[in-house]
Amino acid sequence: MSVSPARFEVKTASDGMQTLAVSGDWTIWTVNDVAERLKARTLAEAGSVDLSGLGTVDTSGAYVIDRLINRPDRDAPLEIVGASSKMERLLGVVREGSRREKFDEPHRPGVIMLLDRAGRGAVDAWKELLGTLSFIGETMATLGRLIIRPSRIRWTSVVSLMEEVGIDALPIVTFLSFFIGLVIAFIGANLLAMFNASVFTVELVGIGVLREFGAVLTAIILAGRTNSAFTAQIGAMKMREEVDAMRVTGLDPMEALVAPRLIALLVMTPLLTFAATIAGVLGGMFAAWIAMGISPILFIERFQDTVPAQHFWVGLIKTPVFAMVVALVGCRQGMLVEGNVLSLGQRTTTSVVQAIFLVISIDAVFAIIYYLIDV
Repeated sequence: MSVSPARFEVKTASDGMQTLAVSGDWTIWTVNDVAERLKARTLAEAGSVDLSGLGTVDTSGAYVIDRLINRPDRDAPLEIVGASSKMERLLGVVREGSRREKFDEPHRPGVIMLLDRAGRGAVDAWKELLGTLSFIGETMATLGRLIIRPSRIRWTSVVSLMEEVGIDALPIVTFLSFFIGLVIAFIGANLLAMFNASVFTVELVGIGVLREFGAVLTAIILAGRTNSAFTAQIGAMKMREEVDAMRVTGLDPMEALVAPRLIALLVMTPLLTFAATIAGVLGGMFAAWIAMGISPILFIERFQDTVPAQHFWVGLIKTPVFAMVVALVGCRQGMLVEGNVLSLGQRTTTSVVQAIFLVISIDAVFAIIYYLIDV
């Protein structure tokens, strides 16, 4: 297809008013030369621009024409004549995209700027808290409806997600928990040896893994692995407008997307925590065997005699709360994804950070409560 060069011509009417008539194809390939000539041309007497002779126009050409219409050396923009509706829309889009602020940001002292950022951060945190509470309420209402009518639960999705978040995560959870137990035992061996109390490494490993490390480590791994997967999955559906399509067809995204993920995590997180606890104890037993010569039989016997079972239940009770945090944060951030990849990446990052922050914060609250009730 042949390309017509971009041209312009100044026409003078009988009353002396000038009209700038543009013609040809105004595209990225043709506007460079004509743009330079337009800059050098004085158009003080021109009152309008005629766009009826335009051929093909892209955003580069529309930008040059818009700069011509709104020249800074004129008090008022040129009147547009002969523009098609498509051309008017293109000029509007280009004008909106190239709009510049006309004022300079006033200089403010550093303390004021610091307070301004702190205030904006506090407002954003408050809005995030309200949004999270609203999402929790909506999720609880959805679960209530599903409890009343269990036939609406998508069991196929639940079982598939249980495999994804539970069985597939089992190797990494047990692997890392084993080495955490190993590290705790080696640290205890070095510290307790100073007091000739190396045998108490068994209690250190048992109480530490059962009460804290098994549950918290599992939740953090799920926050990094499963939480991000939930956000990415739902966010990709939002980008492809599949969530909107669900609503149009009468499906509730909370029932179809959020509830199955929450149920799957509520079921599998305690099981993963149990596996992590066993793996952590085995890691501590292995380290005690190597570093201090405590045989596995002696380790198990002392473990049974000195570590109460209540520590196991203290750790396990926290897991449903951690599961809800991971599921709700991941699903909510996925629902907030907009129609671009940048938003998906930002929401995924926010999802992981929020989940880990909340897991550790909630664990601290549990620790305070257990201390107050002496458990």
